[in-house]
This record gives sequence, C-alpha cells and structure tokens, in this order.
Amino acid sequence: MRFGILGATEVYPVDGQRFAVGGPRLRALLVLLLLDAGRVVPAGRLIDGLYGDDPPARAANALQSQVSRLRQALSGPAGRPAPVEFHPAGYRLAIDPDDVDLHRFTGLAGAGQAALAAGDRPRAVELLREALGLWRGEPLADVRDAPFAPAWVARLRERRLAAIEDRIEAELGLATDGRAAGAGRSPSAAEPLLTELRELVGAYPLRERLRGQLMRLLHLHGRRAEALIAFADLRRLLADELGTDPSAELVALHTALLRDEAAPPPPPAPGVGPGGDNLPSQLTSFVGRESELHRIGELLGSARLVTLHGPGGAGKTRLAIEAATRHGGEVCLVELAAVAPGADVAAAVLAALDLRDTALGGRVVPRDTADRLVAALAGWRLLLVLDNCEHLVADAARLAARLLGAAPLLRVLATSREPLGMPGEALCPVAGLPVPSAAVPPALAREYPAVRLFADRAAEVAPGFTVDADTVEPVMRICRTLDGLPLAIELAAARLRALPVAEVAARLDDRFRLLNRGSRVAEPRHQTLRAVVRWSWDLLDETERRLARRLSVFAGSADLAAVERVCAPLDADVVDVLSGLVDKSLVEAAGGRFRMLETVRAFAAEQLAEAGEAERLRDAHTAYFLDLARTGDARLRGPRQLEWLRRLDADRDDLHAALRQAVAAGDLGDALRLVAALSFYWWLRGLRGEGAAVAGQLVDRLDGPPPGLAEEYALCLLVASLGGATRRDVEPATAILWRLGRPPEYPFLLYLSGMVAGPPSPERQALLRAPDGWDRLLGSDPWTRALGSLGAGMMWLLGGRFDRARAELTIALDGFRALGERWGIILVLTSLVEVAYRAGEPTAAAGPLEQALRLADELGSTLDMAELLRTRADGRLGADDLTGAEDDYRRVVTFAQSAGAPELLAAAHLGLGEIARRRGDLTGARQLCEQALAECPAGWFGAEVVRLAALVTLGQTAEAAGDPATARIHYRQVLGATVGAWDPPLVTAALEGLAGPVLRRGADERAVVLLGALTTLLPGAVAAAHATPVAAVARDRLGDTAYERAFAQGAAMGRPEATALLDAADGVAAAPSAPGA
Repeated sequence: MRFGILGATEVYPVDGQRFAVGGPRLRALLVLLLLDAGRVVPAGRLIDGLYGDDPPARAANALQSQVSRLRQALSGPAGRPAPVEFHPAGYRLAIDPDDVDLHRFTGLAGAGQAALAAGDRPRAVELLREALGLWRGEPLADVRDAPFAPAWVARLRERRLAAIEDRIEAELGLATDGRAAGAGRSPSAAEPLLTELRELVGAYPLRERLRGQLMRLLHLHGRRAEALIAFADLRRLLADELGTDPSAELVALHTALLRDEAAPPPPPAPGVGPGGDNLPSQLTSFVGRESELHRIGELLGSARLVTLHGPGGAGKTRLAIEAATRHGGEVCLVELAAVAPGADVAAAVLAALDLRDTALGGRVVPRDTADRLVAALAGWRLLLVLDNCEHLVADAARLAARLLGAAPLLRVLATSREPLGMPGEALCPVAGLPVPSAAVPPALAREYPAVRLFADRAAEVAPGFTVDADTVEPVMRICRTLDGLPLAIELAAARLRALPVAEVAARLDDRFRLLNRGSRVAEPRHQTLRAVVRWSWDLLDETERRLARRLSVFAGSADLAAVERVCAPLDADVVDVLSGLVDKSLVEAAGGRFRMLETVRAFAAEQLAEAGEAERLRDAHTAYFLDLARTGDARLRGPRQLEWLRRLDADRDDLHAALRQAVAAGDLGDALRLVAALSFYWWLRGLRGEGAAVAGQLVDRLDGPPPGLAEEYALCLLVASLGGATRRDVEPATAILWRLGRPPEYPFLLYLSGMVAGPPSPERQALLRAPDGWDRLLGSDPWTRALGSLGAGMMWLLGGRFDRARAELTIALDGFRALGERWGIILVLTSLVEVAYRAGEPTAAAGPLEQALRLADELGSTLDMAELLRTRADGRLGADDLTGAEDDYRRVVTFAQSAGAPELLAAAHLGLGEIARRRGDLTGARQLCEQALAECPAGWFGAEVVRLAALVTLGQTAEAAGDPATARIHYRQVLGATVGAWDPPLVTAALEGLAGPVLRRGADERAVVLLGALTTLLPGAVAAAHATPVAAVARDRLGDTAYERAFAQGAAMGRPEATALLDAADGVAAAPSAPGA
C-alpha cells in the first residue's frame, strides 16, 4: 500500500485501485501518521494536531474512535489488514516510509543534494527531477484546515523550493562546464531555465540564492547588464523591506560581474557565515524525544527565539544539540554554564563564533562586544544555541533581544531552567522521559523511552544486560522513582558496574548517596544527582527556599488552597513565591495544581528536616487531608459526586500519604478516621486493594475498636478484608453494624457489610425480615436508604434468595434514580444482572446490562466498563455465544490494563481460556488459565472467585486431555479456597470433578459418602454438594433414605478422616470405569 500527501491525500494499494479516505478529520489523522510513517506518534501530538486548542472533553476516547474508523477505511474494499498499530505511547502506521511520496521525495532530494556537493551534476539533475516529479500540487491539499497543517505546508513548500534551487544549481553547473569545454550553448537553449528562474525570483524576490542563480545564468549568456539590474533590484528590496544589505556572497558575485570576470563558485549552502558548526560529537545514542524534536522543529519554523526550559537533568542540552543537528544550516553552540553571573555573555558568544578583534569586510569592528556581535551577525543565516541560561537569565534575554532585532536571519535556541521572559519567546517545556506506570504490563514497559534509555546505558557498563522478565520490574521502579530524568537514569545505570539492578532499585530511597558518581568529563554540576539539584537550589532567594522545602511534605500535586494552608505562615504572597519556583523549574504547574519532581522533593525534604520544620508540616498535612476526606465522603453522596471524584482523584497521593503518616506515627485514631472517610471513594474508583493494604496494617495494630471509633473500626476491618494474603474474620464488623441501632455516620458500611460478609446467617435473615430490624439502620436519608437496600439485596443474593434480592434491589434502584445517583444505579443494575444469571433467567439480564453499560460510558468509568463487559461476556459464554463472549473478553483485557485492575484482567483471560476449552484448543485453554492464575492477586476480594474458576477450568481441561490425576490436583486446590461457598456453581463443578469418577466406577454409596466428607473440607458447601449431577444420579439409584444416610456419614467425618477418604478416591479414579456407569 502506498500513500500520497504531496497534493490531495491518496491511498493506492499495490494490487488494486487507489481510493480516498473520507472525512477531513479522518484524512488529517492519516496524514499525521504518514508524516512520521513507521514511527510511534504520541497520542498527545495526534490530539493537538486534530483538535488544536479546542479538544473534546474526552479527547483520548475521541482519538481512539477516529483510529478505529481509520483502520476500517484502510482495510479498503478488499478488507485487507490495516497497518495502524497501538503502542503505549501512541499509534504507529506500520509501513515503510518509502511508501509515502513525501519520504521518497526527501530521500531523493537528499541524494541529489549529495551528488551536487560531490560534483556529479548529471546524477544530481536526474535525482532531483525524480524527486520533484512526485509533487502533484499543493501539499496536504485536502487537510489544509487541520490545526497542524499550516506549519507543515510552509515547511514542505520550503523543502520543495530548496530542491528546485539544487536542481537549478546542477543545471547551471552543467551549462558552465559546457561553456568552459567550448561546447557553447545557444541563448534559446537557456530560455526555459531563464523563464523558470524569472518566475521564481518574482515569486520569492528576497531569496538570495535564486537571485544569484539568475544573475549567473544571465552573465553566462552574455546578458551582464540584466544581471547587474537584478542585483540592484535585490539591494533596493532588502533595504526597503528588511533594512539590510545583500550577503557577502552576492556582493562578491556582483563585483565579479562589474569587472566582467568569471562568476565565483556558488556557496555550498545558503547563508553560510564566518563561523563553523561547533556542535560536539555525541558518544552515546539519543533515546526518545521524537515529540519534542518535532515540536522544536515547528517552533523554529515560526518563531525566532525558542527556549527549552525544564528541571536540571531533564536533558535540555542534549535535546537542543539533537534539534540543532536536524535543523540544517549553520549552527553555533554557546555553552554558558561556566560564565559567571555578571560576566559578559556577548564575549562568550564571540568566542564560540571564533571571531577575533579584527576588521570585518573592510570595516572597523566596534570595540563593544555586543556591537561586534551585531555587526558580525547582520545578514548571517544562523541558529545560535545558548545553553544553560538560568544563572544569566536577564543578561541572556537582553543580548538575545538585541541580536534578534539587528540580525533578521538569526534564530536563537536557548536552554534554561526558567524562561528568558521576553516578547516573541516560544516555550518548549522539557520534562522527564515517559515512564511506565505500575499498571503497565512488563512486556509493554520496554517500549517506554525511560526504560529504553536505562537499558542502553546499562548495556554500556554491564555488557549483556537486557531488560527481560527478571529485570523489568526493578528497571520500571528506577525510572518511576527518578521521574524519567535522563541524567538521573544514566547515573543509576552506571551503578550496574558494581550492583545488580534490583539492588540499585532498592537503594533509591537514599538516591543522593547512591547516585554520586557520574562521567568525569561532564560538567561538575552534572556529575552527581545532588549537584544537579543544588545548582538550582542556590539560585533561589530565602523566601523561595522556605516555601520549596515546605512543599516537600506533599506526596503528589497540590492546589493553591492546600499550599496556603499547609505551608503557612510564609510572610510573603504565596502566589508570587510559587510562581517564582515554577519559573525556575523547581515546581511544575498544570491545571491549577503544583508538584515537585521526586528528586527535587527528596532534596527539599532534607532541607525541611534541617530547618526543624518536618514534624509541624506533617501534622498540618494530615489535618488538612483528613478534613478534605471527610468533606469528600459527604459530597460523594450528592449531586456534586463527579466534581468531588475528580477532586479526590487529584489529591489521592496525598490522602494516602496522610494515612501512611498517621499509621507510621502511631496516630491510629486519625488513621481510622481517614480509612472510614476514604472507603466509599476507594470503592467508586476501584482502588479496593490499594486501600486494603493500609487498612490491613492498621487492623493488625489494633485489638479492637478504640473508644468512640467503633464504626470507623468496622469499616476499616471490612476494607482490610478486600485484599491481602490473609482472609479476615469480618464478623466483628457486622456485629458492630447490627448493634448500632441507628443509621451509621458512614452509610457505605451498610453496603460493604452486605457485600463482604457473605450470605446472612439465620439470625441476620430474621432481622432483615423484621419490620424494625434492618430499617432502623437506614433512617430517613434517601441516599442511605437506597444504599441500605442495595446492601440487603446483596446479602439475599449471596444467600441464594433471588426473589428477596430482586425486591430489595428494585427498591434501591428506585431510590437511586430519584436521587440521580449514577454510580448507585450502575451498581444496582449490575446486581440485578447477576440475580438474573444466577436465577437461570439470562433474558432478564439484557435490559439492565445495556442500561448499565450506557451509564458507565457516560461517566467515563473504565473500571465499571470492564466489570460490566466481563458480566456480559460471562452471560454470553453461558448461552454458548462463544464469538460474542470472546469479543467482550478482549475488550475487558484492554479496559483492565488501562484501569490497572489485575483481577479483571485475570477474569478476562480465564473467560478466553474457557472458550478455548470449549473449542477443543486444550493447550491454549491451559495456558490462558495459568496466565489468569498468575495475574490474580492472592487473597484479594473478587480475585478469589476468579482463582476458584481458573482451578475448576484447569481441572476440566485436564480431564478432557485424558489426565485425571492433574484434574484432581486442581479440583483439590478448590478445597483450600477461602470464598468457595460464595459461588455455588463453581464449587458444584469442583465437587463433581472429585466425586464423579467414583460414581462412574460403580461405587454409588462411596461417592455420596465422599460428597458428604468434602463438605467437611469445604465448610458451607452442603447445598453445592447436593446440587451435583453425582448427587442426582446416586439419589435416583440408592433412594432418598440410603442417600441421606451415606451423605451424613461423610459429613460427620473429621478433617483427617475426610482427607484420607479423598486420597483413596484418587486411586479409585485411576481404575477402569464400570460398564454402563
């Protein structure tokens, strides 16, 4: 498949008819990918290119939708696979760049230019004509209105014009060679080229190279007077339009024409001045930053001053050098790090340009260094790179302003830890390299630039090192901890000379001691991580340092209100001081929030401790976020739920940090209050395991509820039971709830108790039925009553009372709808779906499920979408719709990876494994089920059921493969499950797998005794045992009395006796089956 964008957008398969891609936005997306064909284009750049300054509210989803449409469009009439690939950082058009006319043009034009430089003019003409022949009209002709298009159109026009100039230069050279050889050339033969040059000069009257070519061609054919007129016209235009003179090269050509001498040889490139390219050769590879390089190229095309600004160690210098190398034309690098504050910046620039104190062009050079620079740079087409301006910001800004005002062909690329702050400055922020979050699968983490950089540098010091299954986790941790800062990553990689990568990761809590050795040839301020931060710290005034060290108490980003309250008193305007820290790249600002890079925060925390302020700031931090959590808990139960979800999301790192600090400091009362206030938020956001870990630590330090905190303790115990390796007894929590006798302060306790505690005991069932039993806990608040009905519905559902469950859930649904509570509606609808499936009424599940999916999509809840799709997939699987189930499970995989939900990822892989088993792919089924088991967090609520199902499916797969011994191993593992009795169908399947072979070998009574004994090994599984096909067949053969007697015999056994009976049954399973059994 080939593509054309040098004109209207075209797609033409090699084996078929060309076709157009419909819709301007779809074409724009295709063009954006074609401009970087074969490379990953970051999603952010695609969104900016498609929507500019007005992206939709859910831009990522909109982009994903456009990509899906593009895939469909590129499939074409033949339905061929579309070459659009998803990557963690964006999307890639997986084609050879030479399949795009633009990239073919670039390659041919570059080869032609090289041939011209080498003196092979015939080859140059051939290549350049072929390159220019690829143009069908104006570039990007049918996407001109896209936000990204104007800059690219201008750039492509310039590339085409440069290729035309090169072709004309080659043809001029051939004509000159022919004249020198005496071949001669008639004036009429030169007319086509002369006509073309006159048209080009008319279109681009200030373009000196074209003007010089016209002058040389006229002179070559004896039209010296016209050539001199052409020069005079240019000189007048330059004076009128730019206030400048023609370049030295054009003046030399004019002088030769005046003397009627042979024209001097043309310059090797336009705008060459007196200095040389002094960019240093790099000893290491350049990794990542494609998006930034693209942005810098765009900015340099439209602005004359571009500043790369960001924190120390972010790689601004290396990025500037790479951008300057790709820019083309003449470049001069001026390294300002060693220039002392107050010193003459202009002198450093003169030295870098290698300009001596001599006469220039017959004129006396001014003695003032800035004046000398102005005189030297006037008319010079140059990219001046001013590196490390942060300690000379004012001086560098003044000099840049003066030079840019006097030298119209000059461009300046500056690097600094803060912007120069002058009119016309275009800013390009430089942050750390993208790092994989904890939710990114290890296989995808290797593609992130930060990980690639670590792998590259580590291999240099430890040959053979690779990021593989054993090393990827610590490498990801290193990159995250170091904020993706290239310098810090390189310093960490250098430690692999002496330490294994896991040890480096473990020691990063003391990063300044660990990363204290860098390259001996680096600047001293770049040889250690501490020196990098100290350089920035020393540029702050005392008030800025005071606020900076206090900001270190925040674990994540903070809004202005939090900063003002926690960091007070400051004796200065917080906004002004904070703005100064942002300008100096010590603090990042985005969306009204402020954060420090982890490395800066660690350094500032040391300063906070030295100042003796650490304890006071931690107390202020905990108090602020406890208030925020309590307020948020109340607001989540009202019409401002979405607003407060976003608010708590933004402060999540600090809410959890405050909780950890309270636990560590032994302030268990505040810790319990925080857990209680955050429990509903954790559930809404799918952070059950995250909250469970801290709640578990807290519960382990308590013998029971502290005075006045019984409700908080109950919630903490229930939250702790949602995750962790230890299954907790939640009976104390439910007992506290039932003893309250009033509506709880935290209504979420009503739902969580019903969800976690499992089927209600007979005593609780009686209380649920009693008019004043459950109802007294609900009170009069509509939200609490709806949530309480949902909790009661869950208890009846888990107890198998589907009629009562549906009644309570219907009450809850009516209540939540009256409140407009979308989360509650989704949860109730999901529970009604589960009731329908468990009650054997799958058709009743369809309506509630589709309603819930629509609401979850409106809310943008990735986790809810994943859970609902998983529920629908399970239903389709139960109805034997394998294709529909497979589609849903695959979507669950995508959503679960995005949401960081390992239990849902495991559930999806398990579902795909069951589909493979039913299709007869037993090897695939086993692999997928084993993958699901590996992904299940041990002991987590929800994941336990997935583990149970995976074990059952593995057992069934082994049976189908003719391996009964392995099957029984898996079924026996179900007996150790901690939530076995909560999912009767799965338990029934496991019990059937263990007792079925005994029955099939003719031992009916022994099979029933074994069923009874299995209920000893798996308490609560009596109903599941009676529901097995084994029980039905045996009861029919033995009669009710004999069946009940045999079952009771097994159920009365102790664990040792029951285990011995099961061991014996394993041997029976290996014997031949009885005929007809």
